[in-house]
Amino acid sequence: MPAFLENVSLKPFNTFGLEARAAHFVHCADPADVLEAVAFSGRRGLKRLVLGGGSNIVLTGDFPGLVLRIETRGIELLATEPSAHVVRASAGENWHGFVMHALGQGWTGLENLALIPGTVGAAPVQNIGAYGVELDALVDSLRALDTRERALVTLRRSDCGFAYRDSIFKRGALDRYVILDVTFRLPRGRAPETGYADVRQWLAAHAVGAPQARDVANAVIAIRSAKLPDPARLGNAGSFFKNPLVSRAHFARLVTAFPGVVGYPQPDGSVKVAAGWLIDQAGWKGRQIGGAAVYERQALVLVNRGHATPADVLALAQAIQADVQARYGIALECEPVLA
Repeated sequence: MPAFLENVSLKPFNTFGLEARAAHFVHCADPADVLEAVAFSGRRGLKRLVLGGGSNIVLTGDFPGLVLRIETRGIELLATEPSAHVVRASAGENWHGFVMHALGQGWTGLENLALIPGTVGAAPVQNIGAYGVELDALVDSLRALDTRERALVTLRRSDCGFAYRDSIFKRGALDRYVILDVTFRLPRGRAPETGYADVRQWLAAHAVGAPQARDVANAVIAIRSAKLPDPARLGNAGSFFKNPLVSRAHFARLVTAFPGVVGYPQPDGSVKVAAGWLIDQAGWKGRQIGGAAVYERQALVLVNRGHATPADVLALAQAIQADVQARYGIALECEPVLA
């Protein structure tokens, strides 16, 4: 039986480095620990918060319930098919470690998602994506504990409600499922995705004429390292705001008023606008409220200067949202979960 701890600081368990305390806390090293933790919370009527790497969460204050830290491990090749490697990874596996392990085994498809902080179990919650690749295109299924039914269930990709940086695990089913492992279908024989300009430019600068998956991973790692702060050195939760989707007509008005605005047409006719550009052009880069600041090298990232409180982070985020709404008529949504 896992040990249930009380009054535990969550500062070491969130990459923003915010101080908050959990009334109850448990390390879950295997699925049996998760089952026991859910039963414990049920008996005591406690709210639950599931933490993996703590990289996509902003703690807004002390948590009065039970925090489950998922620390399960294991990576397994389930099948090698003509078009895909079918691979299962436990929820507690470090995401970047899993990506690099897959590349080492010759399982390609994840390379554009290298160096994204967090765990395997958190990846579907956020439906992570980067440099032209979205996680949902690679997910086959996942296994989870359904806390409502107290049963282990398998959810297919179509059950997960994936959308841009979204899933059922961030919405109506936020507290229903605890993800235990994820099964991926990683394509075989497919050329790596090199459509993003930053990736193409890096490959060209390094004279990579026929890029392989490892080359793309190296490019992504270099690009992310140059643009984004290391959470181990400067607390942050990665991109703080989603790139907003606007209508084509709205984007046309933005282009007229702000000729340099950056947007990407979407298949449904909408346009994805670069939130970082909006924030940067509004003059927020480097600005600070309390101990929370906008990163000088990437306006999409909020950082902890060492003494930020949850209130500082929320105040800065809300000020940016209000300014962007007033200037551009766009409502920015937070990408990390606010808990």
